Amino acid sequence: MSAPPTPSSRPTVTEREARQVAEAAREQDWRKPSFAKELFLGRFRLDLLHPHPVPADDDVQRGEEFLAKLRDFCETKIDGSVIERDARIPDEVITGLKELGALGMKIDTKYGGLGLTQVYYNKALSLVGSANPAIGALLSAHQSIGVPQPLKMFGTQEQKDTFLPRCARTDISAFLLTEPDVGSDPARLATTAVPDGDDYVLDGVKLWTTNGVVADLLVVMARVPKSEGHKGGITAFVVEAASEGITVENRNAFMGLRGLENGVTRFHRVRVPAANRIGPEGAGLKIALTTLNTGRLSLPAMCVGAGKWCLKIAREWSAAREQWGKPVALHEAVGSKISFIAATTFALEAVVDLSSQMADEDRNDIRIEAALAKLYGSEMACLMADELVQIRGGRGFETAASLEARGERAVPAEQLLRDLRINRIFEGSTEIMHLLIAREAVDAHLSVAGDLIDPDKSLSDKAKAGAQAGVFYAKWLPKLVAGPGHLPRSYAEFHPTGHVDLSGHLRYVERAARKLARSTFYAMSRWQGRMETKQGFLGRVVDIGAELFAMSAACVRAEHLRAEGDHGREAYQLADAFCRQSRIRVEELFGRLWTNTDDLDRKVVKGVLGGAYEWLEQGVVDPSGQGPWIADTTPGPSTRQNVHRPIP
Repeated sequence: MSAPPTPSSRPTVTEREARQVAEAAREQDWRKPSFAKELFLGRFRLDLLHPHPVPADDDVQRGEEFLAKLRDFCETKIDGSVIERDARIPDEVITGLKELGALGMKIDTKYGGLGLTQVYYNKALSLVGSANPAIGALLSAHQSIGVPQPLKMFGTQEQKDTFLPRCARTDISAFLLTEPDVGSDPARLATTAVPDGDDYVLDGVKLWTTNGVVADLLVVMARVPKSEGHKGGITAFVVEAASEGITVENRNAFMGLRGLENGVTRFHRVRVPAANRIGPEGAGLKIALTTLNTGRLSLPAMCVGAGKWCLKIAREWSAAREQWGKPVALHEAVGSKISFIAATTFALEAVVDLSSQMADEDRNDIRIEAALAKLYGSEMACLMADELVQIRGGRGFETAASLEARGERAVPAEQLLRDLRINRIFEGSTEIMHLLIAREAVDAHLSVAGDLIDPDKSLSDKAKAGAQAGVFYAKWLPKLVAGPGHLPRSYAEFHPTGHVDLSGHLRYVERAARKLARSTFYAMSRWQGRMETKQGFLGRVVDIGAELFAMSAACVRAEHLRAEGDHGREAYQLADAFCRQSRIRVEELFGRLWTNTDDLDRKVVKGVLGGAYEWLEQGVVDPSGQGPWIADTTPGPSTRQNVHRPIP
C-alpha cells in the first residue's frame, strides 16, 4: 500500500468563484412545470394545484396503519420530559423505533423499508416530532438528507443493495457537509478526499453533524484534487462511521433540541473505497441540493405538528383561564393570537400536504415549493410558539418541570420556542433560503438577459442577449397588465353556496403575482448587475411569493375538504381568515420593496465594522469566554477522546 497522501490546505476562493461553484451545483433545467416558478413570472397557474391531488388508496392504507402504530409508540414509549431532562434520547426508544421500521419509512419495501409516500412520511415526522422534536430531527436527518435519499436518487444498484437494507432497519446515518469555517459557501470546503489506488483518503473536520455522534453510516462531502484521471471537485461518499481515523471529538449542546446527537467529526487519513463514491467526482453539491429538493419538506412537516400542539394548548388554556369575568380567549387581545395560530396551522398543513403529494406524483418540479415551505414553515412556527408563550403569560416562560413541581400541568411551551428556533437555520438559514429562492425566481430573466449584465461577456454576446431579451419581454410584459384577477366571476368554484367566498382571495393572488413580476422586472432594469447585492429587496420578493403560495394552497385545501365532506365549512372559514391575514402582510411587503432603510442600513453597518460606534458598547461587561471565533481545523490526528456512541 502506498504512503497516504498529504492533505491540502483550505482553498482560497474569490466571491465570483464562490458564486460559480454554487451556480454549477444548481439544477439548471426545468423539465416539468412549476407552480411557484410561474407565480414569480406573474402567471397564476392554479391548474397545477387544483383539483388537489390525492394519494392512491393502497398508499393511504399503508400510511394510516403505520401512523396508528407510531402513535401508540409515541404515547406509551416516549417521555419527552426525560429527553429534555437528560439531554439524550434513551437507547431503548431508538431501538424501539428501529423495530417499528421508522428508520426505513422512505426506503422501498424491496430493501426492507416501509415504502411510505412523502405525504405519510411527513405526517409521521409531524407526529413523532410532537412527542419530542429531537426524535423527529434524528429520523429526518437519517432519511431526508442522510444515506438513503442520495443513494435512492444517485446510487448504483450495488450501493443500494449494500446500504439500504442496513439503513431501513439497523443503521443510523448522518450527512456531513458543514465545516467550522464553511457554512453556506461550500466553495471553501477544506475536507479532502485524495485518490490513492482503489481508495480515497479523507482528511478534515466536519461541524454540526446531526446524528454524527450515534451514526453507523455517513454521507461525507469532500474535495477531490484535480489530477490525471481525476476530474476532481466536491464529491459525495458513503463512509463507515467506525472506520479507523474517524473521531467524534465533541457532542454539541444547544439552546433547544437537547436530545440531538450532533457533534464534531474529524477525519485523519480515513480510507474509503472508490466503490463508496456516490455519483461522479465533482457532483457532490448537485447531489446535496437535489436531495434537499424534497428533503426540505420534512422540517415544515414538523412545524405543522408544532402548530397543531400550539392550537390545542391555546384552546384548552384560554378557555380555562378567566380574567375580568370571562375566559381570556374572549378578550380580543388574546383572541387575535389564537386566530393567527389556527389559521396559520391550517395554511402550513395545506402547503406541506400539497407539496408532498406533488412530490409523490412527480408531475411537477417542486424545488421552489419545497424551499418556500421550509422558509415559510420555519418562520411562522416560531411566531406561533412565541404567541403561545405570550398567551400562557408567566406560565409560558416557566419550564414544564417547574410547573409540575408546584402542582400545575407540565406544559413545555418555552421548550417548544427553544426547539423551533433552530429551524430558521437548519438546512439553509432564512437569509440563504431567500437568496436560493430568489435565484430560481429570476432564472427566466437571467436565461434570456443574463449576458447583458455579465461584465465578462463580449459586446457581441451582449448584443445577442439584447435581441433575445427583446423578443422575450415583448411577449411577456403585455401579459402582466391584466388577467383573470380583474374579472369578478373568476374562480367561482371557490364560492359554493353556503360557504364564505374564497374566490376573491384567488383573484387577489393572481393580481399580486403580476404585480410581483412587474416589480422584479423593474428592479432588474434599475439595478442590473447590482441586483444580486439587493438582498433586502430579494428577500421581500421571496416572502411575497411564499405568502401567495400559502394562500393558494389554503384555498385549494379548503375546497378539497369541502368536496370530500370533511369539515368543509370550517376549512373555508380558516382559509378565509388566513388569506385576510396574509393579504395584510403582502401589502406591507409590497410597500417595503421601495420604501425601506436598506441604503441607510448599509451605511450604519460600515460604521459599526469601522468602529465608529464602539462608544455605544461601553457600560457593559462581556460574559463570553476566551478562545478563537472559529476553531482550528488543521488536518491531523485527533487529540480528543472519541465520543462516538453507536446504538446497539
